[in-house]
Amino acid sequence: MKVIILAAGYATRLHPLTLPQPKPLLLVGGKPMIQYVLDNLAPIAGIDRVYVVTNARFAGHFQAWADALRSRHCRCPLTVLDDGSTDDGNKLGAIGDLHLVLTREQIEDDIIVVAGDNLFSKSLEGFGQFCRQKNAPVLAVYDVESLEEV
Repeated sequence: MKVIILAAGYATRLHPLTLPQPKPLLLVGGKPMIQYVLDNLAPIAGIDRVYVVTNARFAGHFQAWADALRSRHCRCPLTVLDDGSTDDGNKLGAIGDLHLVLTREQIEDDIIVVAGDNLFSKSLEGFGQFCRQKNAPVLAVYDVESLEEV
């Protein structure tokens, strides 16, 4: 199973905080927002690679973060992909970025797609189990506490 983290936005509503760095790398409680995503996905069995798709403006930021994470013995290989966009005017959007990752990396495996700026407070292991039990695409949004559709 692969994870695709969408992190190619420019977070213009958060300027000036997001002028020098991407929103998913902003610190919350002492760690980058994207780290909460990874930490809460980690208990899901079968994840063998994580892809972070970002833009040309922030690709270096994410690569530096990924390199630092690898040096701390990240359990899962992490790949940063640059979608080539430089601003809101030429960004690919979520569907374009998904297409980019799926085709460039030739992914034919199950995937979990998540935004890099989500703040999860609990493990997503139960969500992973729920998806495996469904054995079908899970297209709705579910409350990760109760696994009830919202």
